[in-house]
Amino acid sequence: MIATVFHSGKEYKVDFFKPIDISMPLYAGQDCASAWYVKPMKLEPVVMGEWVGDVNKGGSVNFRNVTFNPHGNGTHTECVGHISKEFFTINKTLNRFMFIAELISVLPDALENGDFVITRKQLETILKDSDKFEAIVIRTLGNSTAKLHTNYSNTNPPYIQKDAIEYLNELGVQHLLLDMPSVDREQDGGKLEAHHAFWNYPADAQLHKTITEMIYVPNEIFDGTYLLNLQIASFENDASPSKPILYKVF
Repeated sequence: MIATVFHSGKEYKVDFFKPIDISMPLYAGQDCASAWYVKPMKLEPVVMGEWVGDVNKGGSVNFRNVTFNPHGNGTHTECVGHISKEFFTINKTLNRFMFIAELISVLPDALENGDFVITRKQLETILKDSDKFEAIVIRTLGNSTAKLHTNYSNTNPPYIQKDAIEYLNELGVQHLLLDMPSVDREQDGGKLEAHHAFWNYPADAQLHKTITEMIYVPNEIFDGTYLLNLQIASFENDASPSKPILYKVF
């Protein structure tokens, strides 16, 4: 199904029958991607007396409890409530779900302390000739399917420097998507400089902006402009598991 989308005075054609899912599958077991020292997601059948919510154990239906942490188990989208004293929820603050997005690939720079980071200079070089966009999707290199199975806890994965975030703010980016567990360093003493800079919190909190972490963009998907459909569950929480979908525009 071909549709026409207009943004900033420009016309885009989109084939809604060709979605590109950039979320990580979320399943029980040690092999699922995780971070922040959380346990794997658990699926457990409800037991009520002699009745078990498992068809293979005699139940009439499968009826399972799900236990997980949205920040540590798989792809998730978060709002400013992740760092604020005030209680903001992703379900209340995200009220649009379709955005023009730019997908870029970045090889993080190595610092002297051993960290790998995405810098302002890198983003300026890659994005200098881009059309205006609302969301940015960052794929870090090298990129392999191992990201779908990595336990990132205590590995100090790549992150985004504060001045790079400030550059994205200057470009007007409202939604930031990254294939790492966080835009900030795993251990930074609680500063979370990139989070605070993106949401401009507490000076002037940008409630409508979101950060999506732990996505996965396959190598066969080319850099360029897409229509992003940012899907969340209706959680009244700072974050929700999410399913970002890209559609190539032409």
